[in-house]
Amino acid sequence: MRTLKSLFVLIVLLTYSTSYAQYTEVINSNRPGLSESAFSVGTSVLQFEAGAFTVKEEHVPLNYEVSGFGLDFSVRYGLLFEQLEIALDGVYQNDKITQNSATIPVEDSRANFRNFTLGAKYLIYDPYKTKEGEEEPKPNLYSYHANRTFQWKSLIPAVSIYVGANYDTKPNPFTAPDVDGFSPKIMIATQNNFNGGWVFVMNLIKDRIGSEFSDFQYIFTLTHSFTPQWVVFGEAQGINSDFYADNIFRFGGAYLWTKDFQLDANIAFNTKDTPSVFNIAFGASYRLDFHKDKKVDNGNGNTGDFKKKRKRKKKKKKKVDDDFDSNTEDGL
Repeated sequence: MRTLKSLFVLIVLLTYSTSYAQYTEVINSNRPGLSESAFSVGTSVLQFEAGAFTVKEEHVPLNYEVSGFGLDFSVRYGLLFEQLEIALDGVYQNDKITQNSATIPVEDSRANFRNFTLGAKYLIYDPYKTKEGEEEPKPNLYSYHANRTFQWKSLIPAVSIYVGANYDTKPNPFTAPDVDGFSPKIMIATQNNFNGGWVFVMNLIKDRIGSEFSDFQYIFTLTHSFTPQWVVFGEAQGINSDFYADNIFRFGGAYLWTKDFQLDANIAFNTKDTPSVFNIAFGASYRLDFHKDKKVDNGNGNTGDFKKKRKRKKKKKKKVDDDFDSNTEDGL
């Protein structure tokens, strides 16, 4: 019984602490969905995210089918500031398109990058960051319900801006005819962290700016962590351009294997037949954590670091844990 109480207190503290900082004690991955978190990985953290997916499409009016596979990756690095992250992202696809409209089906193999982008993301507003001189809000260690109730202030999201450059080679069967070379990409990313392990991320994207077929995209992702290791998600992606338009839905989950390694899986589909889409994806995220806490002035002319503060907090947390057990055993 004592172990269960201690586990509950630890989960509450971990959930709380990872919501109020750029750098987190466990990996902060954008997978398994496609949306970008508003927060960076943290300074001096090098993170790799990669996956493989199947390709299955069928265009009923034009009577063709596409089957194959794809690989996607992201290399993220926290640079200079906690708010800043640079990232290299890419999606490679290799498939076979079969034209069934002719008497004899005609097959054609295709392979290229759907996306290859280098960019930077910067957090411009963080509602979870405490102001100088303020104490961080503390979780209620005596009430499971109090830590899961809705708070109106959680409707204010963290906001980041992203600026990147795409590189496309020609000819490319996955891009519009006039797309070639470098083109800009911009994005606004927001994130709301709600009590109870719920997180909502929204991305508004303008891609391949300057080309005739520049597209606008939105991605809405809702995730829920129901244990410290398991998370599930649902996602809606809208794509609008003269070259391609679609609404794609994804569902899946992720498992935190260690604090630096995560596995994930999801399915993706749409609701139309021009073409229909159904993909299955698996992936993983891993980070090399070289993060060091910054030196801070403790107010008396001496400097310390956050790790020392964290040790003091752990001692204080242990005392609160013991008090919690004592009070519970006394019937409080």
